[in-house]
Amino acid sequence: MAAQRYGGKYSPDPSVTPKAGGGDGAKRGGATPPPPFRNRRASSVSFRARLMFALPIPLFLGGLFAIGSGDPVAMVANLGGFAGLMGSAWLLAEGQRAEAAYEARAVARPPAIPRKLFAAAITGVSIAAVNFLSLDQGLGSIAYGLVAGLAHVAAFGLDPMKKKGIAGFDDFASERVARAIDAAEDLLRETSAAANRIRDRRLQSRVERVCDNARDVFRVVERDPRDLPRSRAFLSVYLLGLRDATVKYADLADRGGAPGARERFESLLSDLEASFGKQRTHLLEDNRGSLDVEIEVLRDRLRQDGLVPIEGEKS
Repeated sequence: MAAQRYGGKYSPDPSVTPKAGGGDGAKRGGATPPPPFRNRRASSVSFRARLMFALPIPLFLGGLFAIGSGDPVAMVANLGGFAGLMGSAWLLAEGQRAEAAYEARAVARPPAIPRKLFAAAITGVSIAAVNFLSLDQGLGSIAYGLVAGLAHVAAFGLDPMKKKGIAGFDDFASERVARAIDAAEDLLRETSAAANRIRDRRLQSRVERVCDNARDVFRVVERDPRDLPRSRAFLSVYLLGLRDATVKYADLADRGGAPGARERFESLLSDLEASFGKQRTHLLEDNRGSLDVEIEVLRDRLRQDGLVPIEGEKS
């Protein structure tokens, strides 16, 4: 059996060759690839939040013991408390992820669902219910529940509750930017989901790198909402093209591939990666003419690949 090269998301890219004389690697063509961890947090869920998944385990074991001993009240109390605290731990983790995404952006709306607040409430209710059913403490159970809920808030805080915008711009402009970036992030999530279906770690890494370049453009738009009208068509054409191309290639890969499909997909990724860098430069330089040319060039390329429908050409 032939040996295969091991590759991971952050493993060296075989398409990257070292410069003569050592030093950092560079892609063929002279472009230096960006740092692999750019725009990524090491973890958005803290160790303390992960520990909350382990704390209810004694209740689960107590529920199993109650089943064996034939005590239905203890069984309901322990297993119900276990389910409630596990649900609370899951909400807490999701709340920390949503908070990390909120903090990473210059313009953002607060999470639609206050997950950390709900997690604290569920924790308090679960502790109160377990105490009431197991120990029949009456009002003491309510006190335990309140203490548990407040301790949860003190340990993990509350969800972001306010809109975050740019000083000097009204709420309407900030809201428009937030909605546009939310929609763009949804497209990137769909792109990443499609890339995960491709059983090729190098291509997955390439797609993630293009998504990182797109997020660099987002940060420019967030700093100056006046760039949004000039970026809207660019982002819609480019991100839709990236998502549709990734979905199409993933579907082809599931069916065993097609001749030349990989080469065409890699070529499109290279064009998109370069174009996002130019987009960011044009926005920073306020160069509208060059930006319009870039949009039209890529629109023609995507039309040739069947990725831009005629009715959706105008945004």
